[in-house]
Amino acid sequence: MTVPRFVTEPVASRRRALASIAATAAAAVGVQKRATAADDWRPNYMLSSALYGNFPLAEILPEVAKTGANSIILWPRPHGTQREELDTLGEAKVKALLDRHKVSLGGIACYRLGPFNLAEEFALAGRFGSGVTLITDARGDAKATGSSLKAEIQRFLSKLRPSVAAAEQAGGNLVIENHANSLIHSPDSIRWFGELATSEQLGIALAPHHLPQDAELIASLARDLGPRLKFVYAQQHGKGSRKKLPKPDELLQLPGRGPLDFGPLMRQLAEMQFDGPIEIFMHPVPRGVPILDTVPAITAEINRSRAYLNRLLAG
Repeated sequence: MTVPRFVTEPVASRRRALASIAATAAAAVGVQKRATAADDWRPNYMLSSALYGNFPLAEILPEVAKTGANSIILWPRPHGTQREELDTLGEAKVKALLDRHKVSLGGIACYRLGPFNLAEEFALAGRFGSGVTLITDARGDAKATGSSLKAEIQRFLSKLRPSVAAAEQAGGNLVIENHANSLIHSPDSIRWFGELATSEQLGIALAPHHLPQDAELIASLARDLGPRLKFVYAQQHGKGSRKKLPKPDELLQLPGRGPLDFGPLMRQLAEMQFDGPIEIFMHPVPRGVPILDTVPAITAEINRSRAYLNRLLAG
């Protein structure tokens, strides 16, 4: 029996309307869930020992909690002296210092060692617990583009396998900074790396300092990397970090000092529920000196940047 048209059309219209309402409601619930998750997100700040130059760990570790962090990344010369201090004091004494101040070893900067010689450093990191991050840069043809760039990154990843295996065995993370004049330095190279890297414990340390100072671009790179984003440098280019500048100009590398808007990046990290370390950072000139003259002044400057980043989330 043929159902009269005037019967079928209202029913179909009602069904379409109900389906549209349901889809709209589901989308609204999804947006609400994401907004709630983003509202609940808190940055995982990690304190950089390099900001304190050659101050000893005994003076730096009491500052970790004051900066809203619970972990520290140790930097070696020429940027700091704390990685060498670990060798001088010995692991037992450094562990005792960390325990006394309720600080965990969160990372070690390994630029001097490079990406292919990290087995011993990961073994050491593993003795301090799982989850320690080793940061370095990528070695390869920094001028490669297009299909050559993809092939160069594939070669780099192949050579990286022993270090990745060491990271996996130690329960740590190997992260590669998009450093100037290295293989991974451009937006394209970052995206290729994120697509081609397969280990769950291998990823990118996103460094806005070395990228075009485009807030939306930087946020989009974080989004595109997804789980391959393992670490974030809260540092901008400012007026650069190669030449000696008046201190106010040097400090323009810090969030909230220079012109870069960190809002898009912080909101993207919140939406992603990014749980990796965020390191407030800058380079002094010359390398290895504290960014300011005293420990309290350095801590206050870090907190100035942290307050700025937290305000972006609150807003």
